[in-house]
Amino acid sequence: MSKANIFRHLHDRSTPLRLPNAWDAGSARLIEAQGASAIATTSAGFAWALGYPDGRMLPFDEVVASVRRIVRVLEVPLSVDVENGYSDDPKVVAHQVMQLVDRGIAGINIEDGRDAPSLLAAKIEAIKDALAKAGLDLFVNARSDVFLASLVAKARQPQEAIARAKLYASAGADGLFLPALVRPSDIEAIVGATRLPLNVMALPGLADAEALGELGVRRLSAGSGIAQVVLGRAKAMAKHFLAHGRSEALDDGPLPYSEIQQLFA
Repeated sequence: MSKANIFRHLHDRSTPLRLPNAWDAGSARLIEAQGASAIATTSAGFAWALGYPDGRMLPFDEVVASVRRIVRVLEVPLSVDVENGYSDDPKVVAHQVMQLVDRGIAGINIEDGRDAPSLLAAKIEAIKDALAKAGLDLFVNARSDVFLASLVAKARQPQEAIARAKLYASAGADGLFLPALVRPSDIEAIVGATRLPLNVMALPGLADAEALGELGVRRLSAGSGIAQVVLGRAKAMAKHFLAHGRSEALDDGPLPYSEIQQLFA
């Protein structure tokens, strides 16, 4: 069974697939070692780790290089957040996604953002066409920012998300990702209106994984949350060390050197 097929089946369980998103090869391998059945990247963390701001600013060759490094250290399936595909041309997007498929990924997230829904649908169709011609498989998770970016008035967001879900499903999408979707009633309405497995993002106020599973959610992502906590902790430690020059702060729960080394042995 291909890794893409394995990844696809991870969305069939009643308990949501939990993805503590990684941002580089080291974090991906660390997360895998904690028992993750798959790894997904965070586009924000990816960009920050490579010295770029989030928001479609990352050069695609940097994405390819990072994916190659992550795939090298993983056994489980990898899904990569490709933002908007790093182009407005569906053919270019499909060509770029196929470069990542050739490096062994199992899935992608690809977003609409403030673009027209029809543009994302065209990109999904182009990707699926390229995959079919190559005889390859990939789980395409269509991300819509209807809730996250408040693309329409709040009262209209669930219906807009449903309309986009149907459009993306008809284009060939395998999953639906709606960051900032948190209300149980909205989740139930969307789950009931689309055949696509629903992916939500961990945020304050969101129900836990067990409750989300009962609502029909099939995937729960940490997004950039873990990367932000790690960077916040690194900032505090660096600030303290610069101000006081004391070594004790560096002994506050570090992962042992030997354990880190063993991850890559």
